[in-house]
Amino acid sequence: MALAEAIRSARHLSADIAAIRGLVPSGGIRRLDDLRFVVYDDDKAFAVFTHMHYLRSARPGSVNFALVDRSSGLPVALCSATPLDWQRLGGALEQRYGVLLEEVWDISRVYSFQVAPHNAISRLLAEVRRWFRRERRDASLLVTTVDPNLGFTGTSYRAANWQEWLRVRPRPYLYLYRQYVSPRQLRLEFGSASRHDLHERLGVRLEVSKAALLDSSIYCCRLRGSTDPVPLDQLPRLRR
Repeated sequence: MALAEAIRSARHLSADIAAIRGLVPSGGIRRLDDLRFVVYDDDKAFAVFTHMHYLRSARPGSVNFALVDRSSGLPVALCSATPLDWQRLGGALEQRYGVLLEEVWDISRVYSFQVAPHNAISRLLAEVRRWFRRERRDASLLVTTVDPNLGFTGTSYRAANWQEWLRVRPRPYLYLYRQYVSPRQLRLEFGSASRHDLHERLGVRLEVSKAALLDSSIYCCRLRGSTDPVPLDQLPRLRR
């Protein structure tokens, strides 16, 4: 079974790379100075995130950024920034840190190709902060969610001087046709994220993970001034 799954995953990866072959950078990129920061094309970002990001989707209404190879113009590291629409998180940020929901942008997607040099993501995040400081005077905070259950550690965010400000209680992962799917994606596609409702109304069967999960971390970065660290024993803990 493990071998069959590995073969299936390899085939999917090959198909995904083939689908965006014209956007995949080649080797030879060794230094951050070989890269240039750009506001990236929405359609190209959509293609990369849809085929290569683990969520296999892009967020509507995003501004997309990339570090591109100076020689080829191909993306090496990308991210999307989306106005925060998570009401519970917005309320916690306002209550605890005095930041209004409408001033917060969510780094909702991040992806780097294997050829990306060391520290490419932290450089990209620093450039995105500079862009927001210059272009969006109505914004005051960037946030992102880091899920350790997927192997993410937040290293690139800490290297870019982001701080962990909150934690979020885990909820089981959902799988549709053996592919991870988020509640947001379910609501967009089916109008509901309720397992019972989807099964009764549409016949959609979701698989649910049973593993014990760790809290996710909410990392934040103020756009003006320093982002103060919060002691671990004082981090607020939110429900999803």
